Amino acid sequence: MDVEVFSFFSGLGFLDLGFENAGFNIVFVNEHDKRFLSAYQYARRNSGHTPVYGYSENDVRDYLSDTLWNKTFPNYNNRENKLIGFIGGPPCPDFSTAGKNEGEKGENGQLTSVYVKLITKYKPDFFVLENVKGLFQTKKHKEFYERMKRKLYRAGYSLFDSLENALEYGVPQYRDRLVLIGLLRSRFGQHLDFQIGHHRQYTMEEIQKINWPQIAPFEESGDLCKPDGLIDDLTVENWFTRNDVRHHPNANDIFAVKSISKFTSIPEGDSGGKSFKRLHRWRYSPTAAYGNNEVHLHPYLPRRISVAEALAIQSLPADFSLPPDLPLSAKFKMVGNGVPYLLAFGIAKDLSEWIEQFLHRIEE
Repeated sequence: MDVEVFSFFSGLGFLDLGFENAGFNIVFVNEHDKRFLSAYQYARRNSGHTPVYGYSENDVRDYLSDTLWNKTFPNYNNRENKLIGFIGGPPCPDFSTAGKNEGEKGENGQLTSVYVKLITKYKPDFFVLENVKGLFQTKKHKEFYERMKRKLYRAGYSLFDSLENALEYGVPQYRDRLVLIGLLRSRFGQHLDFQIGHHRQYTMEEIQKINWPQIAPFEESGDLCKPDGLIDDLTVENWFTRNDVRHHPNANDIFAVKSISKFTSIPEGDSGGKSFKRLHRWRYSPTAAYGNNEVHLHPYLPRRISVAEALAIQSLPADFSLPPDLPLSAKFKMVGNGVPYLLAFGIAKDLSEWIEQFLHRIEE
């Protein structure tokens, strides 16, 4: 049975890539920002895969129209031999503690409600909603989140949510993401045993037990011995080497240095300030980007990290690259906004294996 996935708020497509590589068929990609959508297509130019229903720059609200929906997806309701899923991470600045904090009424915050309306209107067999932890942990945002969950439950979905940290999936970045998965009870049954997190590679307990290095004097191109007992997969240097970032197509996409003294005075691993945070080569990164798409300082070079290095911190495959003609600030925004790839892949594997087991049971 084919499993068709409709992607909304696709961005650069890190979530989509995780689902593709877990065996799902992405049949539709919707991203309102033309530059993001163009970069999405560029990054997959050698994949040989084109979504059946194509790429769309429409405002996601447009698809609440039955006329447009039926014209675009004429076979949507023919589900005899297929399952349909929606995946998406509505823009999250209005729920982020570091963002505008305007919540459900914010320009971006409203889009979470729109995504829920799409789900309850067109009833995919399953859906994934990904967002920042602020939607779950901040009191006023959680009230909205719980209200959305009640709408989804009344629409027929069994719901499973969890705060997942990217480190647990082998990403060299401490980043919590809220993952909400819904399974349609009329399709899968009333009592479901789905669980998020089967494909975590590490536990936070074992990660936190490690004596991670803290701060070392900055030395340009200097050597620094790797301490014993680290998890190599979670270190910045491991991913820089794995992705051969110095020879990556985006290796030279780096913000220009205006004052060299500022870039040499910050110790390696000192990421506690509001700006000019420097990564440690033998530790994981706090985030991929922060503030107004400001990116971290390189551990042992007097500059900020490159787009290639930011992609590595997001755990993207080495052959994933961005087009050369985009503004540098746009490239960092695209990379920083994305779901860490290995986290997306792990969640997708949770779903694909559960669906495979479900289909096996009904065939017996």
